[in-house]
Amino acid sequence: MTVRAVDVPLLWMPHALRVNPHLPALHEESESWARAMGMLDGYPGPPARPAIWSRAKFHAMTVDQLTAWTLPDASLSDLRLNHRFNIWALAWDDYFASAFKQTGDLAGARAFTTRLHAFLRPERGARLPEPTNAVERGIADLQQHLFPPRLDHWRVEFNRALARYIDAGVEELANSRSGRIPHLIDYAPFRRESFAAYTAPYSVELSTGARIPAKIRHTRTVQALLDAFMDFMGLANDIASYEREVHEENDVNNLVLVVGTSLGITLHAAVPAALHLVNARLREFEHLRQSELPLLVHRSGLDHDERAELETWLRGACGFLSGLHAWYTGAPRYASGDGSFPE
Repeated sequence: MTVRAVDVPLLWMPHALRVNPHLPALHEESESWARAMGMLDGYPGPPARPAIWSRAKFHAMTVDQLTAWTLPDASLSDLRLNHRFNIWALAWDDYFASAFKQTGDLAGARAFTTRLHAFLRPERGARLPEPTNAVERGIADLQQHLFPPRLDHWRVEFNRALARYIDAGVEELANSRSGRIPHLIDYAPFRRESFAAYTAPYSVELSTGARIPAKIRHTRTVQALLDAFMDFMGLANDIASYEREVHEENDVNNLVLVVGTSLGITLHAAVPAALHLVNARLREFEHLRQSELPLLVHRSGLDHDERAELETWLRGACGFLSGLHAWYTGAPRYASGDGSFPE
């Protein structure tokens, strides 16, 4: 017996979608970097493992739209840079799924991940290993460009976030092999890591040129706002990608399964419960942004320029979330085969 899946557009989103005006230019060059890295059919280098994507599959993912929707204020050069990172993150995800998740090769996953760590070097000009596959080639290239002088302060934190991201893939595989569904209490912070959500503030800063002012950056209110910001990303993705992750990849690391197992409820009840949790995290972000953050700004004595910079960053964060929402609810990558969940 099946029950109708939750209609993904029911994910709440109070912010209108804004589209970067450079989307047409990004679309024209969308596949050039992916092909140069060996992620697409037609890579000119020596024969190796089959490409991660066909040209048709790559364009169906509409990564250019994801980038232009999430970074509506970015310049074309910054948009290109984040576009390459988005391509790489999806390439890692699909490569890892086909090479290790679908085969259950935990030892191979660990070896692959250990080697990938060698490319995540925080030191400027660090000597990297010679890449042997498209994922390594992509991250090696990105390490040369992700940290221009105005973003050099991100070098350590960004690479730490990527290390968490790839390590989480191994933990997800271990969970799937053992049939261990994570507990709800542990899952939200883990999902920030497995979604690479800790890199998202970098993307907002790249797009807007603004940072959260240092006076308030490490306060409880701002940390809670960032947690809610990051939680929406990964948890909403779980709802959008349920069909592909659970039924195609046999993955147990998904909010719907986590909620059902942790609360001891049926899948029929777990679907709306998971949706409610996702929407609750976004409502918490909105509450903190609109009610608690203004009080903190007043108490902290931020000057006019600091307040303006904070507002610019927040506008970028809201644009990032609305762009993700649009991609989750419209991209073919998240289209369900029959729109149903098993009972």
